[in-house]
Amino acid sequence: MQISYWISVFPILLLFLAPGSSTIDNFHQPFPIVEPDPGHTKLRLSREGLEAISRITTPISAVAVIGPYRSGKSFLLNQLLSLSCDEGFGVGHMRDTKTKGIWVWGTPLEMDIDGVRTSVLYLDTEGFESVGKSNVYDDRIFALATVMSSVLIYNLPETIREADISRLSFAVELAEEFYGRFALLPCADLKGQDIAFEPAKLLWLIQRDFLQGKSVKEMVDEALRHVPNTDGDKNIDQVNQIRDSLAVMGDNSTAFSLPQPHLMRTKLCDLKDDDLDSTYVKKRDQLKELVASIIRPKIVQGKHLNGKEFVAFLEQILDALNKGEIPSTGSLVEVFNKGILERCLKLYNERMGKLGLPMPEQSLQDAHERSREEAMNAFDEQHFGRHHAKKSADQLEEDIKEAYKNVVMVNEYQSTKLCEELYTRCEDTMDQLQVLRLPSMAKFNAGFQQCNESFDQECVGPSKVNYEQRMMKMMGKARSLFIKEYNQRLFNWLVAFSLVMVVVGRFIIKFILVEMAAWVLFIFLETYTRMFWSAESLYYNPVWHFIVTTWETIVYSPIIDLDRWAIPIASIRKVAQIDQDQIDEEMTVPFGLVPPSDDLRPVESEAGME
Repeated sequence: MQISYWISVFPILLLFLAPGSSTIDNFHQPFPIVEPDPGHTKLRLSREGLEAISRITTPISAVAVIGPYRSGKSFLLNQLLSLSCDEGFGVGHMRDTKTKGIWVWGTPLEMDIDGVRTSVLYLDTEGFESVGKSNVYDDRIFALATVMSSVLIYNLPETIREADISRLSFAVELAEEFYGRFALLPCADLKGQDIAFEPAKLLWLIQRDFLQGKSVKEMVDEALRHVPNTDGDKNIDQVNQIRDSLAVMGDNSTAFSLPQPHLMRTKLCDLKDDDLDSTYVKKRDQLKELVASIIRPKIVQGKHLNGKEFVAFLEQILDALNKGEIPSTGSLVEVFNKGILERCLKLYNERMGKLGLPMPEQSLQDAHERSREEAMNAFDEQHFGRHHAKKSADQLEEDIKEAYKNVVMVNEYQSTKLCEELYTRCEDTMDQLQVLRLPSMAKFNAGFQQCNESFDQECVGPSKVNYEQRMMKMMGKARSLFIKEYNQRLFNWLVAFSLVMVVVGRFIIKFILVEMAAWVLFIFLETYTRMFWSAESLYYNPVWHFIVTTWETIVYSPIIDLDRWAIPIASIRKVAQIDQDQIDEEMTVPFGLVPPSDDLRPVESEAGME
């Protein structure tokens, strides 16, 4: 941005700094400094006027006259400068406006103001409300004159209309807005200072012949007074809001009345002072003295501006005014800001929509603050008018709050849904561990731990605290129930296991030591424990602890889980229950083949008898 700025300003500076580059021989004439573009919507700088200003080395003060077209602004400036129509600003008598853009009198008046030698420029502005122009163009002229001038003469015929107040209010807000944008430019070199808008001294000039007993000051005060609104009428609220926006002017305004110079207004340029109305001549001289008394050097960023600095300041402000879209007094600023509000709210919703819900409440709050700040910054960069935009800014805050409430509700729902799913999964796991085919405390503890860890990691959001409490209760009950039944189920399994090993040792692997060990275990569990230990004392006996430890080591480890093989073991148990005849049949050669030899038969018979 800074590079593009200097590229645009460099040719102008080169023109001013080059020796012998001045192409103006006579500065005793008006020059355009700002002209309309071909579309009459935006403004552009004029080389002649900038050259006339840039040669000034002393502090500058600018007196600008604004007002409706065909209201006598150019004639008034000639009167203040004591110039005839032939040598001063051009005065037209046709219905179209004579002055286009903003013009400056090439020879400034030199004055001593508070000991400072000051060059006073007089600026003529294009009248507003003429045909063939947009409201935006008029507002740019008005705002630019407000920013440039040290004294702003608001020239109004006959009376003050509500439209005049509204236009001034909007121009002041627009000037504040773009002065703020100028202050943010890198080339403005503010060095972190907070530079407030410094409005011009406002002079209400009412041109009329009588005031019906009221002074012009009373007339202005009455026009700017708040309108009572006991019924809360929105239209009256808007009228009062317009008056509030002029608070930046504070006491920095005054009022003056000026009668008509002559009845034949089309002949004014042909008349001498002796031909003009004597009251007008007297009031005109008083007006000159009043303007001279309120003139002060133009101050920007706390310092006076010479010619080249004033031109640079003008170029930056004009660049800010021409960039982007701006509202106009023909449309409510709130309506214009409404579109910006909707875009900023959409930006907030897009940022929040990218969040992966559910998420912890603090993380959601942090994301909300970041998205809200981004949306509000976007609104601050694009909106217009400090006073007019306040309602829109408040509305954006409310809309963001409502949008955040919806996000919070969605986060709570998603959190509840996720945590309920995890809770149900753990509950099912606990139920499955209660009915293990081979009871194992190690496997139960592993499943218990896995449930806790997965729930703690995956369950997030506002529902987590509630579901954590439910999980603790459910898991506590599941553990208590498992421990309560564990010893008895293990005892029964060991009895069954000893019988299975008797069958395995005798009929499958046919290893007498395995069979004997299985019989010893069976007799110990069923006879010795019942004779010498109670059921309670058994479970606290070191021998039982040794048996449990051995069982847990065999049944479950992170590598081997025998519970998965419970069905094959049960099948082996069924095989052990097959009577000897069935075993003999399975071992006999089918289809009438040669039977086993006689010497084997007694062994098998004995085995069957045994």
